[in-house]
Amino acid sequence: MPAFASGLAAGATGLESDAWLTADNEVVLMHDRYVGKLLRRRNVRESTAAQLAEYGVPRLADVYAELGNNFEFSIDAKHHKVVQPMMDVAAAHGALERLWLCYPDHEVLAALRPQTTARLVHSCPKDHLPDGGVERHARTMQDSGIDTINFRHTEWTAGLVALFHRFEIKCFAWDVQQDRHLREMTRIGIDGLYCDRPTRMVESVAAQLKGASRQGGAAEQAEPTDQSNQL
Repeated sequence: MPAFASGLAAGATGLESDAWLTADNEVVLMHDRYVGKLLRRRNVRESTAAQLAEYGVPRLADVYAELGNNFEFSIDAKHHKVVQPMMDVAAAHGALERLWLCYPDHEVLAALRPQTTARLVHSCPKDHLPDGGVERHARTMQDSGIDTINFRHTEWTAGLVALFHRFEIKCFAWDVQQDRHLREMTRIGIDGLYCDRPTRMVESVAAQLKGASRQGGAAEQAEPTDQSNQL
């Protein structure tokens, strides 16, 4: 919770985490399936939310209760059973339309589209895309109503960003840690950045956008209007 609060205080417009469903059907935010070490090691899915709270693992509901809902929240669903409860919690806190639900199976996301207003993010390595090529997948995503594609920053090129944008698909880049990578992702038009250093990220993006605005009106008009939507 302190890390989430610190990120928002630094100026990030969104948070990122991973979600599991506990033994008592609570949505908790934890990257790994296990927490703790040696004799105190616990399986997240076989523990209760109260037991996990002893390790500092928060519930999704705790984040909204403490920090409100005025931010984007990108969450990787670590198991399919957590997807619906995660959306239910976000909806109960008036945050469903600012939930970016990440999942590696685009068919699961496509099936969700008719029943939710959450943002749907296909998050996977580029070489795990279905057969048929990147352009065909971009078309499939557009037809299915999947909002966003998420690759590691090393997999993105300006041409690839332009391709997905042509199909009105947003482009997110994760593990963007160094300033040179932050500058490059901003330069090629990435819509959302995942970074462990929010102050560095915010300052880098602000400098890039300020530099672009100095180049004149044409440059300003070319900027994506939601450039920092998922910082």
